[in-house]
Amino acid sequence: MFLFSVAILVGLVVLVWSADRFISGAAALADNLGVSPMLIGLTVVGFGTSAPEVLVSTMASFNGNPGLAIGNAIGSNIANIGLILGFTALVIPLSVHSSVLRREYPLLLAVSAMAFLLMWDGELNQLDGVILVVTLVAVLGWMIYTAKTGAADPIAGEFDAEIPHDIPTQKAIVLLLGGLIFLLLSSRLLVWGASNVASALGVSDVIIGLTIVAIGTSLPELAASITSALKGEDDLAIGNVIGSNLYNLLAVLSIPGLVAPGTYSPEVMERDLPVMMVLTMFLFFMGHGLGKQGRINRLEGLLLLLCFIGYQSLLFVSLVNA
Repeated sequence: MFLFSVAILVGLVVLVWSADRFISGAAALADNLGVSPMLIGLTVVGFGTSAPEVLVSTMASFNGNPGLAIGNAIGSNIANIGLILGFTALVIPLSVHSSVLRREYPLLLAVSAMAFLLMWDGELNQLDGVILVVTLVAVLGWMIYTAKTGAADPIAGEFDAEIPHDIPTQKAIVLLLGGLIFLLLSSRLLVWGASNVASALGVSDVIIGLTIVAIGTSLPELAASITSALKGEDDLAIGNVIGSNLYNLLAVLSIPGLVAPGTYSPEVMERDLPVMMVLTMFLFFMGHGLGKQGRINRLEGLLLLLCFIGYQSLLFVSLVNA
């Protein structure tokens, strides 16, 4: 048990560290190739922040632990809204100025509802995976179009400020490949430790995915959002979460459907997916603004954070009673 716990801890630390290198290398390489900051922010950085979840989901699915992959995807979305945005807004209230971001709110809500409906029958099969991947391609196409037409949007300047412009191409490639290698190794170590801890505790790997793994793989978004908020880049702080949640549902959740299709724990539909949907709707109504400027104030941040704490407490009770 001790060895497995150490494997989880080391895996998470290296995963977060390597994800940062991977994103820096990918963003710098794209910048050196002349890609616009808006496109880099919406696609390269957005996908990069979900790279830990993608690789953990892939490793878990190929390792015969699709529940861990499903729990990671759903749990990361819950952590992103409840923990990351809740904590960030509690420290520094967030205001939405970006028109691009205002269009992403209903997109995230629609994608969340689609994922909910696809899993309504109690299984995640290959057709569900294909639908999610096709939707991912469509969303990427929309993001590319948005990047070309929304260069004057306020979030474009915030993206530009965060892109490393001084990294030579050769070093960017080393960071990209090195980050990817360590992402693969750390995700494999994390899945090995997490699946064995689940077996030792006699609980489903879904619970481990929803708690330890989901929170751990969301740490890059937590650091990014708090840092952006402290710099006054409110749109970027929220945009990091929205982009990550989109990729989690479309890229991460599709993997267990394609690689290890089958039924999943009924608690996911009864408990976890409804919580994700409720938090996503909270985010929509708070951040979109519905005709006025969107804003997540401290009280709303506290509400999101309390929802996350309450949800994790519920999972802890399930763990103890298992």
